[in-house]
Amino acid sequence: MQEQPSLISSQSDSRSQSTLKLGEALLQRGLISPADLQKALEIQKRTGERLGRIFIAFGLVHRQQLYRVLAELWQLPFVDLLHTTAQPSLLSKFDPQLLVRERFFPFALSEQTLKIATAEKPRLELNQIIQATIGDKEIDYYVTTEWDIDYAVRTYFREQILDRAVFGLYYRNPAECAYTVLTNWQYICLVVGIIGMVLGLYYSPKTTLIILNFLINLAFFGGILFKFIVALAGAQHEQLQPVTKAEVQALKEDELPVYTILVPAYREANVINLLMKNLKKLDYPPEKLEILLLLEEDDQETIEAARAAKPPETVTFVFIPKGQPQTKPKACNVGLFFARGEYLVIYDAEDQPEPDQLKKAVVAFKKGPPNLICVQAALNYFNSNENFLTRMFTLEYSYWFDYMLPGLDVLRLPIPLGGTSNHFRTDILRQLGGWDPFNVTEDADLGMRAATNGYSVGVINATTYEEANNQLWNWIRQRSRWIKGYMQTVLVHTRHPVALLKNAGWRNFIGFMMLILGTPFTFLAAPPLWLFYLIYLLTGTHAFDYLFPPITLYISLFNLLLGNGLMIYLNMLAVFKRNYFNLLFFALLNPFYWVLHSIAAYKALWQLFSRPYFWEKTIHGISREIKPAASSD
Repeated sequence: MQEQPSLISSQSDSRSQSTLKLGEALLQRGLISPADLQKALEIQKRTGERLGRIFIAFGLVHRQQLYRVLAELWQLPFVDLLHTTAQPSLLSKFDPQLLVRERFFPFALSEQTLKIATAEKPRLELNQIIQATIGDKEIDYYVTTEWDIDYAVRTYFREQILDRAVFGLYYRNPAECAYTVLTNWQYICLVVGIIGMVLGLYYSPKTTLIILNFLINLAFFGGILFKFIVALAGAQHEQLQPVTKAEVQALKEDELPVYTILVPAYREANVINLLMKNLKKLDYPPEKLEILLLLEEDDQETIEAARAAKPPETVTFVFIPKGQPQTKPKACNVGLFFARGEYLVIYDAEDQPEPDQLKKAVVAFKKGPPNLICVQAALNYFNSNENFLTRMFTLEYSYWFDYMLPGLDVLRLPIPLGGTSNHFRTDILRQLGGWDPFNVTEDADLGMRAATNGYSVGVINATTYEEANNQLWNWIRQRSRWIKGYMQTVLVHTRHPVALLKNAGWRNFIGFMMLILGTPFTFLAAPPLWLFYLIYLLTGTHAFDYLFPPITLYISLFNLLLGNGLMIYLNMLAVFKRNYFNLLFFALLNPFYWVLHSIAAYKALWQLFSRPYFWEKTIHGISREIKPAASSD
């Protein structure tokens, strides 16, 4: 591709800004109406944002039209980077992250002159940054759009961006990345443990079974007690409002920061239109929103659906380079590379966040300690009454986000993040290395990594409504991926157990082990216990009495009678905060739901060794309740 010859004006020696203001220039060229200008000026007075961003955010003028006018005002030529070939040897001298941050793109270099495309008016500081990289060259500036710069960076630095998205965390600290499934010492411990159990069952089966039975029941007891204590702590603060309406209303729009929204969407063509409508409902100045729609480059169906939705120009399509692993965290890392917001949030394509959620997050960050890296909004479901699975899913999530997470927050324990509605400080998220693309429950891993690096995670009283899984096999796929990710997280963070204990402290260490290790262990250990009890019922004999010496018997009776009752009670507790009283009866059916969890857990264990990085895609947009919502205004 040849360099476009028709740059719209000649290079001028003068760098002084024209006295003609942007609004007047657009008005003079017939690109906006007087009413448009008046509207934009009123918004600018309220929000303090640049006039150009306001024009673009409200669709009053197209991006390229705006920057062509700015080029004339700055007395600089305009360059269309989509039709301009850059010199690879020149680009190799620059860090793409610098180009994104400073909003410029070098595209040609002669013996004495460097040609730079910029989306900002040239300034002395930018000259110094460029000359520190390229040497003492004369710089000729050209004007282009922010979109063109991002596009050019994605095009010319494709492999470098992909490499950072996939291996950035691994390069930063291999011990924090799930790329290695098991370390050598973990393999040795696993093999020794299996051999020891087999030999024990062969030479002394009764003693071995007694020990195993005791340890499993003790772990169940500890898990039940831990969850009960945490949930009670959350219930005691049920009426606590981390962020009040008065605090949200007191926010001044001119003090609100730029907010980046990442929306990873893979095979989501049927909910893209709904997504655009839900994002429009957010109560946040549109000109201060940067919405990055993360689309896999080989997912043509979703790409076409996104184009057909005709999103506003605040929405940028970011095409994720094809490469393994093809996971949501890899896509989010690409989005993080281009993010310019002070804060950043992730939404899934089918999410329906409450309108004031971003403002509540801003308040929470302002009130929180300096080491607060993330606040988690609650997740719940808009199709809770569709069938048995959606009802059980809603009970589970109501208990988890309305009681467990607030309880963990109150007790100052690590909070495993949900897959969506995590609000981050962007700079600290980058310092942590972003997400682990090899961990299929990257959110829980990131919450634990934050805790072990001295950062805290909080919760806010805001909700995002999602689509509850309403199909059994789809549920199994989703849940087995989550459990596999918990297993990966355990293996990653226990590679150096002494260092983990030292860095995280006893409180966080115990919380991590009880929650992240305890969850998959409970699901895996439950079937053997059920099997012993079933054999006892069917045979009517006392053949297994030896497995239950007094202490084991008391613990197992507690687990069977009080433990199961407590877990059912906690799920009953979940209905009160959101008035889901119609789901109260279904809490009694939790044992049947736990059976499904155990099936998913064994599938997860198999895949941990056979397909550790495989991301089993959850199909969205299959609920009967999505279509009416998607068609409504």
